[in-house]
Amino acid sequence: MIIISLLILIFYPKLFTSIHQQEEKSYTYLGKNAPLPTELNPIVEEKKNTLINQAAKKKIDIVITEGIRSFAKQDQIYQQGRSRPGRIVTYTKAGESYHNYGLAFDFALVDHSGNIIWNTQYDGNQNGKADWYEVADLGKKLGLEWGGDWPSFKDDPHFQMTFGISIEQLKEGYRVKTVEKGKK
Repeated sequence: MIIISLLILIFYPKLFTSIHQQEEKSYTYLGKNAPLPTELNPIVEEKKNTLINQAAKKKIDIVITEGIRSFAKQDQIYQQGRSRPGRIVTYTKAGESYHNYGLAFDFALVDHSGNIIWNTQYDGNQNGKADWYEVADLGKKLGLEWGGDWPSFKDDPHFQMTFGISIEQLKEGYRVKTVEKGKK
């Protein structure tokens, strides 16, 4: 019993400090009634813009089809293929998507005629590689998580940045810290 008590005294402060330092780095608790963001997180916005520019350099035109998403819109999309016509495109209800917290965006390709296309095999730049997967690789190199890598429900248009914060934490009132422009 004494040994267990000593181990707790030795390791608990280190564990607490480690968890506390991680919280200090990327997110903060704003309370149960924490306001929802009204736009993409500035870092996610910057990564999105960089992705668009890098894709353009490879002669791949992409369009952002969704960024921040309200709870009402999330529920509307969730109902698709269930109580509304169409195929199921999400398994996440309101509050369960990183879109709801400004940490995710979706994209599609634009063909040479200016049409938005969802064909993951399209090779508009004619380099022998599917443009969709070229964009996915670019996003991953920028530190974005790609929904096409998920083991169960593949979400090929989806990119997100979680900053190490879970949906449960976001629902509890934690928010990703933002850095003011000009400060580090």
